[in-house]
Amino acid sequence: MTGASSGIGAATAKMLAREGFAVALAARREERINELAEEISSSGGKALAIPTDIGNQASAAALIETAKDELGSVDVLINNAGVMLLGPILGADIEHWQRMVNVNVLGLMYCTHAALPIMREQGGGDIVNLSSVACRTVRAGSGVYNATKWGVGAFSDSLRQEAVHYKVRVTIIEPGFVDTELQGHNEIPIVVETMEKNREEIGKVLEADDIANAILYAIQQPKHVSINEVLVRPSGQVG
Repeated sequence: MTGASSGIGAATAKMLAREGFAVALAARREERINELAEEISSSGGKALAIPTDIGNQASAAALIETAKDELGSVDVLINNAGVMLLGPILGADIEHWQRMVNVNVLGLMYCTHAALPIMREQGGGDIVNLSSVACRTVRAGSGVYNATKWGVGAFSDSLRQEAVHYKVRVTIIEPGFVDTELQGHNEIPIVVETMEKNREEIGKVLEADDIANAILYAIQQPKHVSINEVLVRPSGQVG
């Protein structure tokens, strides 16, 4: 589970642990994932904290190998880590673009590249890629974020077509507005104001557990059932 230090990642890890999964917790914030691993363990679950920078190919590969060595297998890979840095293209900070591409796209690809051969040898598995409603709806001010999420969608379906021969199921999860730290990545005033306005218009937004439930639903299906795409919006969200 990448991006396990908060939000959807932490909620999903705890939910999977309650269901009897041994979970590998990956994130750059070591203190956060250590605390989460301790919380899961104290509740009777099994968790392994693995500090990881998925934007670094060697670090991503080491995550998968460590999880396999310590937990015995890699049955489910949840590519959840993501960065959302919105703003106009004109005058944009290129470093923001690089961070989004490195985490949202390349990090996801690096982890998948490392896990797929293991799953093939095991005779199957599940790969769940977290995208966004932004892979369907494009708006001014989110062009690069949109591009990364459209890229996740394209990669995921190509992966699905290849992985079916290895009995590996691929699911893409597309959340709408979720109450997590993701929005807090943004500091540009007009972006912050727009997000706050959107939240007010929606009313009750999604919680991290709502997306964790969708992930759990997909991976707990019978082996002959593959849930390829799940779009989850708050009931009050229009676009």
